Amino acid sequence: MFLAAVIAYLGVIAMVVWKKHHLPPVEDYDAIIVLGAQVKPDGTPNLQLQWRLDAALDAWRAHRCLIVVCGAQGTDEPAPEGEVMRKYLIEKGVPESEILADTASFNTRENLRNAAALLQGRDVRRVCVVTSDYHVPRALALAEDEGFEACGIASPTLGGFWLVKNHTREAVAWIKYWAEKYLGFELSFNNFTLNSIRRAEPS
Repeated sequence: MFLAAVIAYLGVIAMVVWKKHHLPPVEDYDAIIVLGAQVKPDGTPNLQLQWRLDAALDAWRAHRCLIVVCGAQGTDEPAPEGEVMRKYLIEKGVPESEILADTASFNTRENLRNAAALLQGRDVRRVCVVTSDYHVPRALALAEDEGFEACGIASPTLGGFWLVKNHTREAVAWIKYWAEKYLGFELSFNNFTLNSIRRAEPS
């Protein structure tokens, strides 16, 4: 069983690699959603987050529309990611009025859910989700779960150790996503233990 689990996990990693190289084409969009990443101790985006923001800038310049930036403040971050992202885009020339900031989301599902709340009541039918290449396919799946029509733009990622780390973590994230969506369980990792919590039945 252990060997079968290892083989299955390697298969999920292979799926992550395949999916990032076979993204659907970018179609017209009414808003751009940029997913957060680490903020450095000096309050500036780390390289991965900067790449996401630069890709979003290119998308905004090609098709000017609202930008939603998403991300809360981690325990090792000096400010919420959404706030830092907003400041970066303003410094690059995006008008403040064209940026909506979510500073309360700690994971991809919350990113998309909070972005949906910020965009509610606006004439937004299709969104363009901007994130790192390995992350785009799952982000699009979650965006569709939140009721969006979505396309995605991939920003580059670091190679070497970070390439391996990001892809292996993303494989775990896909397993968690499937467990939540298809089995009705919410999975969380606390103190290196796996806890499963059955979702409450809808009233």
